[in-house]
Amino acid sequence: MKKLLQMHFSFHGPFGSEMADQLRELAESINQEPGFIWKVWTESEKNQEAGGIYLFENEETALAYVEKHSARLKTFGINEVVYKIFDINEPLTLVNRGKVE
Repeated sequence: MKKLLQMHFSFHGPFGSEMADQLRELAESINQEPGFIWKVWTESEKNQEAGGIYLFENEETALAYVEKHSARLKTFGINEVVYKIFDINEPLTLVNRGKVE
């Protein structure tokens, strides 16, 4: 069953187009993660946070990604990553034009 992963953490930049330029290679690498379907990147310069909303094929691959990405973030000095995993109500999501594929 597909799982939605929500992750966020303290982040002090860059944001916006500078973030997009600097993290393009990372974004491309995420596409190769096992079970990965899509990601919406999130950022708040005002709150000094970043993260994302992801869709994975199942909980196992979502949790494996949390472990890998948390370890990667630690190399950047980010020690606390908050995450939650959710089931998706596909019929209602489709009514509201959400992508579940």
